[in-house]
This record gives sequence, C-alpha cells and structure tokens, in this order.
Amino acid sequence: MKLSQFDYDLPKELIAQTPIKQRDHSKLLVLDKETWNIEDKKFYDIINYLWENDVLVLNKTRVIKARLIWKIQNISENKLIPCEIFLHKQINENSWDCLVYPWKKLKIWTKVYFEKLTWTIKEISDSWRIVEFNKAWNEFIEIIDKIWQIPTPPYIKEKLEEDDRYQTIYSKECWSVAAPTAWLHFTDELIDKIKAKWVKIEYVLLHIWLWTFKWIETENIFDHKMHSEYITIDEETCKRLNKYKKEWKTIISVWTTSTRTLESFSEENWELWYGEKETCLFIYPWYKWKFVDKLITNFHLPKSSLIILVSSLAWEENIKKAYKHAVDSKYRFFSFWDAMFIK
Repeated sequence: MKLSQFDYDLPKELIAQTPIKQRDHSKLLVLDKETWNIEDKKFYDIINYLWENDVLVLNKTRVIKARLIWKIQNISENKLIPCEIFLHKQINENSWDCLVYPWKKLKIWTKVYFEKLTWTIKEISDSWRIVEFNKAWNEFIEIIDKIWQIPTPPYIKEKLEEDDRYQTIYSKECWSVAAPTAWLHFTDELIDKIKAKWVKIEYVLLHIWLWTFKWIETENIFDHKMHSEYITIDEETCKRLNKYKKEWKTIISVWTTSTRTLESFSEENWELWYGEKETCLFIYPWYKWKFVDKLITNFHLPKSSLIILVSSLAWEENIKKAYKHAVDSKYRFFSFWDAMFIK
C-alpha cells in the first residue's frame, strides 16, 4: 500500500494558527462510515449523537513546558548563539532523551547553566542527546513551568497567548509534548450535558512524545517503523470498560491517542487488559479493530500515520471524500482545527 494514497492538497490558509474563542464552537464534520453520508455541524452538536449506550474514552495526559530557547557565548566568535533543547523522553529520575540545536555546539560533557537548572550532555546520537539535569522530577517540573515554553507543532507559527488553550480541560498527568487535540473542543458545560444523557466517560493515558510529528518516509507504508509512546490503563477503568463492551455499549475514543491505547491493550476476543507499557502499534487499512467502535478526531497531516489510522476505521475512499469536503468548506485544519466524528 503506497503512502501517496494518503496525500491530499491543503491550502496553507486552512492551517489554523490560533484557537477559536469558544472551544465547542468549532465546526464538526459528522461522517457515517457505513453510508458515507456527511453532515456539517458545530462541535456542541456532538451531544445530539451521543446516547445512554455510549462510552467516551479520553486521554488524561497533560502537556509540559518541554521547550527552552536560550543563548550561549561563543568565545571564538565573540557572539551569542541561539540554542534550543526539547525534552522527548524521560530515561530516569533526572535524565532525559532530548533534541538539541545546534547539536554541533553541544558536545558530550558540555555543561549548561540556566536559571536554577544545570544540565550535562552525557551521550550523543546525531542531533539527540541524553541530558542529565541537576534537579529530579517534582522540582524540575516546577522550575521549567516558570521559564520554559509550551511546545506547539511546527506548522503553528504564531505565539500561543494562553498556555491553557493547548491543554484539555481535564488534563492531569504530565507529561506530553503535544495535546490530544480533539479533546480541546470540550468544555465543562458540554461534559455536564453529556453526563446528563447518561453517557459513560472513562480516562486512559498516552503520553504524546516528539515523534508524533514525524513524517512517514517509506513509500510502502508497511515498511514504516512506528514510534513508541507510553500508555497505561488502570485496573478499575479496565474492568468497567470490559463490562461496557460485554453489554454491547458503543466505545467512542476521543482522538487517536485514546484509540491506540485501547487497541494496544485489546485482545482478539474484545477483552481489554490493564497495565503500563510502550506501544508501537501502527493501525492501517485492513487492521482488525478489536475495541473501538467510533472516533472523535480531527483533520490530520497528509501522509501521516494518523490519517492512515482513520482510513482504517472509515475506509480510505470515505476519508478522501470527507477531507475534500472539509477543504472545499473551509474547515480549519490541524492543532487548533475543526473536528470530525466518525460514527
């Protein structure tokens, strides 16, 4: 199966740069994966598609301020050089796998001092560095929350005015470097209305790491090596979800992170397991879905693993039709985007 099958033309002006004022007033494209019917709604209309027999599953991860831009003195050239460090993955209590720039200037055993933080480059791999900080988890998070930045995707060029607009309303557990953005459309009021319809709401956890923005580079998608991400489902949540599935309730995942978590812990008999691990699950057309029935998502990057995932749930030609409709109808794409409900 060729990667080019999952490409589409997107005018740059449709890439949303800022969030809309009211979270739940974004557009909502409702796609019926059986009839291929498309409806144009507002996100707050999602309430009209949810019923007592439905279960919403959301990701409770929280974005941390994982990006720091600073300057170091280049003694030989007598000037300051802009530098950047981007946290990717925690190795142990105070060591992290990081992307650094310019990597040639930050050689092994280089020590950097910034505010209350000191860090040392311990290992090198291309532009990646294993970095050891002088502060452990709690104090480290407290410090970077004051002086570092919320990382936004590379296609967003405008500065984020309010950090909370890139957090979901129930984000709890650090740490991700990107938000589960279909979740950004929900408000407290909308959640209350959903609960009032006796819709069940459950939470799982997937920490979104830097490679979520990585392009697929192989033309044959089956040659693609999927990035890993940390996932966990606790025992009580697992028991409830298994009970709902046995009662033939409809499992609706909110964004692809919840989807990958549920499918990664699922067995062929629709049984869900609990625990924690890293998942490299790559969902593509002809994948045998085991737990998720419907999906609230967004409009994903061309040639990405996420557009391939939704093409698996709703069929490739169906997704192409929906995306063309979204482009023609001037939907907002990507992180501060409009939404899609695949039912």
